[in-house]
Amino acid sequence: MSDARTQLAEQLAEAVFQALNDDLAHQENALLVVSGGSTPVPFFKALAAKPLPWERVEITLADERWVNAQSDDSNAKLVREHLLQGAAAAAHFEPLTSDAGTPEEGVPDVSERALALSWPASVVILGMGGDGHTASLFPDSLELGLALATEEPLVAVRTPSQPQPRITFSADRLHQARRHILHITGDDKRAVLAKALSGDDMRQLPIRAFLSCPLAIYWAP
Repeated sequence: MSDARTQLAEQLAEAVFQALNDDLAHQENALLVVSGGSTPVPFFKALAAKPLPWERVEITLADERWVNAQSDDSNAKLVREHLLQGAAAAAHFEPLTSDAGTPEEGVPDVSERALALSWPASVVILGMGGDGHTASLFPDSLELGLALATEEPLVAVRTPSQPQPRITFSADRLHQARRHILHITGDDKRAVLAKALSGDDMRQLPIRAFLSCPLAIYWAP
């Protein structure tokens, strides 16, 4: 891990800590929506060390692969192993999977649980792939149009470029937050972001769905 990425993770953790603290000063609970993948791991560890009233913090994911909670591909496992540690283990974590066999079957149950969280979220932290996807809004997904347009909170996603079926919060639901942050690293991601900023076709680069709202960008080489 480079010093720049470590510093970025610390800065992001401090910003999220302040946001949650500010919101918890005038509401009972505060919701944090995080993304999976390897990029947020140092951020998770830095945030877990912050002195928050964690029992009043709710955490969920922007999206999830429809896999067993113990799978190495599970974003929920990532959160449990790196964020829900120490005092942060007192936070309420809401996973995006169920016992249903498919995400299509699981969407109603997961949506009911997700809607019970404290919306609008205090912070939504998005990642971005090299294809411009964010959450599970993939450019080659047949459900992309639905996920970009629906007012339903969650959408089951089948994507040719991805090995597992997925479930994702819709763009509409992810927009329901007081603060949006994009957390990316590497020159390749910076180039994709620059391309996204130069156009407006969300089907080509779905991250564009969030470039029209205030978006804090945390980037390091």
